[in-house]
Amino acid sequence: MGRAFVYVIVGGGVAAGYAALEFTKRGVPPGELCIISEEPVAPYERPALSKGYLLPEAPARLPSFHTCVGANEERLTPKWYNEHGIELVLGTRVKSADVRRKTLVTATGETISYKILIIATGARALKLEEFGLSGSDAENVCYLRDLADANRLVNVMKFCSGGNAVVIGGGYIGMECAASLVINKINVTMVFPEAHCMARLFTPKIASYYEEYYKSKGVKFVKGTVLSSFDMDSNGKVVAVNLRDGNRLPTDMVVVGIGIRPNTSLFEGQLTLEKGGIKVTGRLQSSNSSVYAVGDVAAFPLKLLGETRRLEHVDSARKSAKHAVAAIMEPDKTDEFDYLPFFYSRVFTLSWQFYGDNVGEVVHYGNFSGTTFGAYWVNKGRLVGSFLEGGTKEEYEAIAKATRLQPVVEDLAELETQGLGFALAVSQKPLPSTPVDGKTVPGLVLGKSLYPLHVTAGVILAASIAAFAYWYGRRRRRW
Repeated sequence: MGRAFVYVIVGGGVAAGYAALEFTKRGVPPGELCIISEEPVAPYERPALSKGYLLPEAPARLPSFHTCVGANEERLTPKWYNEHGIELVLGTRVKSADVRRKTLVTATGETISYKILIIATGARALKLEEFGLSGSDAENVCYLRDLADANRLVNVMKFCSGGNAVVIGGGYIGMECAASLVINKINVTMVFPEAHCMARLFTPKIASYYEEYYKSKGVKFVKGTVLSSFDMDSNGKVVAVNLRDGNRLPTDMVVVGIGIRPNTSLFEGQLTLEKGGIKVTGRLQSSNSSVYAVGDVAAFPLKLLGETRRLEHVDSARKSAKHAVAAIMEPDKTDEFDYLPFFYSRVFTLSWQFYGDNVGEVVHYGNFSGTTFGAYWVNKGRLVGSFLEGGTKEEYEAIAKATRLQPVVEDLAELETQGLGFALAVSQKPLPSTPVDGKTVPGLVLGKSLYPLHVTAGVILAASIAAFAYWYGRRRRRW
């Protein structure tokens, strides 16, 4: 027994929702599209789980954050899928896939066939057991990847108000969950092996700002060490966290955020893998022409940087899904995916955005004792990355545009002096382009040598205007 569809999306996360909306915009007929998801609910905006969902007052709950509200588009409830003739197969695990035969077999034994498959399986949270540790099954040890995890975390927090929590990991999940725990009046200690938080992205100076802010909220940091074991009570609850450096941290709950791993197991040995994910072309097409991959699981060519990357962020999931559908439905009108890497976070009253790549020399700017500051990354003489905390919508748009344009930067000291003003100036008008090494690149150059010329030109212009005004005034008096 089985069913057949023209298009099947395996995985029901953010990318699936955005792909579904794009299919309908491009006129997919009812009955041709199917989404298979292990989760029991329609696709939703996953970032809500570490933000609004964990708030003690007026928390976010479905259906308020179904896709695609995160991009200010239509909210796709189960009713929406039904009205558009899209088959939602929820709470269902795909146990095997055969890309040669174009079939999927679910855990219930049903065979679902397709003409075109989009892999949107995302990633799973890494568990302690994968590092030779145990304790994930303790009732007060929490992860955060899906709605079930979020509900578990909310329930554990309810019994820990005024108590202690240990957060294992200093990345996205660790930082955002720590903020939510504080808001829920829980004392937080963060433990991670790196020298500072968000080590994959933040510079030590940027990290120091956030760590000091967290400390002002009562968060404690234990850095340069890792979990070695848990102490349990007779009921199997964790009562203390033992660290490799010998520290013992009494606790009422534990949140583990130690990374994710792409869900590629269904397709290993059938599709080409790279960077831990499924390798795809600029059209998000895998080594099998009938199979596409999007979101966290896809390793795609990043044109801006000239290399293949696999990105773990909601923005990439949204945009790659939409682009894959465009490439499927209108291949002759769809260019290669040209993505600008984008990451962001909002915690407490803080809000930052990052665009591009964090390689090369770093130039910090702004007031690190205030609320607005940032950094640029310059690699091989060009701006390749931009970070900004506390910006306005226009300022964030400016650093994004400047990063995409990759202007030449010859004088790092001048870049530091201009700070955010540099990105604002670059973004205000289109830049002339000149070919360099066979590539078209922006013609703007930031260099010290230009500024004396600018000053001189300004003085001459001002003097000319003054002279003209004097002459014109005398002529007017004659008239």
